[in-house]
Amino acid sequence: MASPSSSLIQPLAGIRIADFSRVLAGPLCTMMLADFGAEVIKIESPAGDDTRAWVPPVDGQGQGTYFASVNRNKKSVVVDLKTEDGVAYARELVSECDVVVENFRPGIMAKFGLDYPTLAAERPELVYCSISGFGSGAGAELPGYDLLVQALGGLMSITGSPDAEPSKAGVALVDVLTGQNALAGILMALRVRDTTGSGQEVQVNLLSSLLAALVNQGTAALATGNSPARMGNAHPSIAPYETFRTGGGMLAVAVGNNRQFGALAGVLGLDGLAEDPRFISNELRVESRMELKAILEQALAADTAGIWQAKLLEAGVPAGKVNNICEALELGHNLGLRPSILVTEPTTGRESNQLTNPIRLSASPAAYRQAPPVLGEHQGSNFTSHSSNTTVKGSPCPASAI
Repeated sequence: MASPSSSLIQPLAGIRIADFSRVLAGPLCTMMLADFGAEVIKIESPAGDDTRAWVPPVDGQGQGTYFASVNRNKKSVVVDLKTEDGVAYARELVSECDVVVENFRPGIMAKFGLDYPTLAAERPELVYCSISGFGSGAGAELPGYDLLVQALGGLMSITGSPDAEPSKAGVALVDVLTGQNALAGILMALRVRDTTGSGQEVQVNLLSSLLAALVNQGTAALATGNSPARMGNAHPSIAPYETFRTGGGMLAVAVGNNRQFGALAGVLGLDGLAEDPRFISNELRVESRMELKAILEQALAADTAGIWQAKLLEAGVPAGKVNNICEALELGHNLGLRPSILVTEPTTGRESNQLTNPIRLSASPAAYRQAPPVLGEHQGSNFTSHSSNTTVKGSPCPASAI
């Protein structure tokens, strides 16, 4: 698969970003901006982004996959902010940028004269994004680690089986949500700047991002005064809407209305189930969830998750077997969604398997110009051009991993 034509104008072409962020939320945000044409200068300490050392696993070039997952299309320079020369160099870089992104503890950037009030006094058109764990007020000193926020923010309390301990999500989900919020905030601030000529500060934090993302569960707590409990894979307001054991593998079934429930009963050969007084409406099915699950799993034991998936989808019942990640990527490729690419730079021979940007623009698509940079790879660069002589192609998981 070829890269998008260099003749296409990307939405953020001409926007330059000084990226002081590390780990996940900030780097994910700036990578997505870079995918759409922004020039991102990743400003790293002499030790580099923390995630450079988070190994294993590593990719084919020996680089940690955690770092590689959120740092493509960027240029890396090393700046020691503990020295006067380093601070001066950082200020010089910022003076030529449209956007600053940072996720230091609140107050740290002010020590270097790189905080928003100081920079905005010199350049009122600057867009400045601060990402923190718990805001810049009373929570400023709390460490902003995703695991901690999932615990303090209530997500763990509703994740996992009722009879098991609270559990985190399988990825640093709060960091991902916060990075997406930072992306949206920066784009909105740039839109205002296009209109008024004035920049502004964008503030996002992990706790607020999580609390807003609790949606129906958070609103239920507000309305009732009761905190929702862990329900495993079940849904508090819909049934059957969870995973079920089959004769081979786990199957997710998401029945959203009575028609779908009738179709489910028909496929499973459970005549009369849809008319059973215990299950005749969604509200009643929710009340009798455990009885219903036992009946469904007894019928599902007759075949494998894959076979039931095919039969149920044909009948219009939302269902799917629980895939591992390699199977999920293979599904994405089979559906033509292009979930991953292999980026190869001919000048260095460096390769990197990358998950693709999920935002698809018909006229200004994302471009994958550069593999994640080696620490300090662009030291001394004038930052005037992107590496464009890369090739990209589809990259599903190796068959041996599936």
